[in-house]
Amino acid sequence: MRALRVLPAAAVLAVAALAALSGPAVADDPSTTPSASATAEGGAAPTEAGTGFRTAVAVRQGQQATASGSAGDYLYWVFPADTGQHVNVEATVTFPESVMRHGPSTWQVDVYDGLRRRQACRFGAQTRTVPADATSVSLSCKLRTVRAWAEPWSNDPLRGAYYIRLTVLGLPPADLGQPVQAAVKVSSSGTGGRQAVDGSVEPVVPAASAAVAPSGGWAGTWWSARWLWTGGGGLLAALAAIGAHRLARGPIARGGPGSDGRAGHVN
Repeated sequence: MRALRVLPAAAVLAVAALAALSGPAVADDPSTTPSASATAEGGAAPTEAGTGFRTAVAVRQGQQATASGSAGDYLYWVFPADTGQHVNVEATVTFPESVMRHGPSTWQVDVYDGLRRRQACRFGAQTRTVPADATSVSLSCKLRTVRAWAEPWSNDPLRGAYYIRLTVLGLPPADLGQPVQAAVKVSSSGTGGRQAVDGSVEPVVPAASAAVAPSGGWAGTWWSARWLWTGGGGLLAALAAIGAHRLARGPIARGGPGSDGRAGHVN
């Protein structure tokens, strides 16, 4: 029965350890820490865009980048995305009221990872056509969950640099080159930062975008709270099994012949 008396204390310790571990996991959620909301404090939001992958302008999650351009230009930005994040890219193109347009136009926002692989959008209006009298068009693209590791043949989104490309796909030739104002914003939910789960692949950040990194640092390569949750759960399961075994056996019989260490005698 001594083991049964030890079980409650060990179980309490295991539960306390699991409860303590929940703190870092929540703290790394970009929606509850400065990693997402305070990125704009690290510097002013950019007011220009690049014209290609190599000249893409860096923007952090939580910032709203703006740029002036012309209909027909390719506008590029680059941002960091880390393991476990569910990234949402929003883009808005505004047309000046003083410029007359001659017909509808179709606009599109694309997102590429650090290997320049175009990533599919799970949700959102990635492409939209607006009439000539529209004052603006809004686009969005919610990516699949960013992973820290993937098979070489897969197209899974890997952590690292991500590129935004905003452009017009079709418009009347007379409207080509007309001025437009563009704005993009990147946000995410899910766990990111140093305590994010698993992974062994280094962030995919091309040399041209080496300055792109989350404000809280990239996720660790192997350590995560998942290991501690798994260990704590295994400990509780083992304690429960030991307790069930002891209860099934019942109390150990004491006394009777030979209980004092000497063999019994028959008269």
